[in-house]
Amino acid sequence: MDDLLFGLAFNALTLFCGLFVVLLSGLLGNPQGQVFAQRGKAEQRAYTLLKRWLSPEQIAQLESHGHFEVRGSHSGKWYRIRPERNMNIDELDGEGSRVAVWCFGPTGNLPVGDNMLAQKIALETDEQAALAVANPGWPERRRDRYLQTNARVSSDVTPAIAPQP
Repeated sequence: MDDLLFGLAFNALTLFCGLFVVLLSGLLGNPQGQVFAQRGKAEQRAYTLLKRWLSPEQIAQLESHGHFEVRGSHSGKWYRIRPERNMNIDELDGEGSRVAVWCFGPTGNLPVGDNMLAQKIALETDEQAALAVANPGWPERRRDRYLQTNARVSSDVTPAIAPQP
């Protein structure tokens, strides 16, 4: 009989605790949902900041193709920066085809727009240092996904910041 009473009391206590958690989370709001909403706001702010640093040609590329191109400060090579977290920098040949893939960026879980901005500034101001810390990728992987289908908007994109002596 004691086991039956203990089982009933335990089930009642478990039910009460479950209802209490549900009620409390309803009163406090959904903290997990707030985190995702804040992350969305951070991504929007980062994208807005990125667009402020882009030239009109780069903005046109980003809005029409989903990526933009920058010219390396030392080699003059073109790089395409795509809005992804990893392996998102394509080194391009003279015809706009991908010949290499690079991955580098700031540490931390930054919004994608902030990461792209850091990559743009690094390539346009100190390409050699950026590539020295970059991880090389494999251009032949998922090659058909990244084949260039659109011509460059302009070949006269100038750096946002002048290289440091």
